[in-house]
Amino acid sequence: MKNNILIIDDDADLSFVISDMLEGYGYKVTAAETAEEAFGLLSVRSFDLILLDINLPDSTGFEICKELRRVSDVPVIFASARTSESDRITGFDIGGDDYLPKPYSMAELFSRIKALMRRAYGDADEKKVISFGNVKVDISARSVTKNGAPVALSLKEFDLLSQLCEHAGTAVSKETLLSEVWGAFSSVEPSTLAVHIRWLREKLEDKPASPKYIKTVYKVGYILEAEK
Repeated sequence: MKNNILIIDDDADLSFVISDMLEGYGYKVTAAETAEEAFGLLSVRSFDLILLDINLPDSTGFEICKELRRVSDVPVIFASARTSESDRITGFDIGGDDYLPKPYSMAELFSRIKALMRRAYGDADEKKVISFGNVKVDISARSVTKNGAPVALSLKEFDLLSQLCEHAGTAVSKETLLSEVWGAFSSVEPSTLAVHIRWLREKLEDKPASPKYIKTVYKVGYILEAEK
């Protein structure tokens, strides 16, 4: 389920109210009050949606969105007391997906988040099971079996496999995998990705040295050849 949300807003009280509301609906919410704090979180974690204020103590939401769009297409909702037409146009022009003027009701915010999540990720309740060879990956349940027996994967291994499964049959760039699994502003080296791919092959492929399913795409990244 895509349910990890990052709130970037210097109004701690408002962030608390929003977090309390969203967590009641099953979302996992993290809050940052400054751009520096936000970039620190984005360097080590991936988020499924960002609720972004414009006026921040050390930067602007516009600048954060510009930097974010260099490496990630995570959905962004601008939420700001700046409601001029020029601000809204700027928000959309630099990559924002929605613009919600303050003050707003929690009901409208929740509705906007659900709508954007649906557009970005489809039906979150849809059961997603990917099969390749004798392996089955249940993305919703975060479980993997090989020949019917459970396979133990680390958090990063499963997140990496999940990304490959989500794009089964399509080559996924190294940059995309690093951004989605390790965080948009992570300094993780590409060699770390290669090591995790090797570990996945060792656990899931019958012949890891000659992978049949988790394949390297020269000068691009990796592809999972699977039956959806």
